[in-house]
Amino acid sequence: MKQIKWVLLIYAVMAAAAIMGIGVAIAEESILGIIGCILALISIMGLGFTTKKKMRERGEL
Repeated sequence: MKQIKWVLLIYAVMAAAAIMGIGVAIAEESILGIIGCILALISIMGLGFTTKKKMRERGEL
């Protein structure tokens, strides 16, 4: 088995939490909550992809 990349796992959990936050904000009918969670999701996903690219360039993946 390959080792767990904890940083990437944390990013994935945070992205899933942001997606859940979008659902909660929709249920609460909060436009600011929806926008905030979408922005959080975009930034978390961007950080995750950037981190993965750097790890791949260093040969850690």
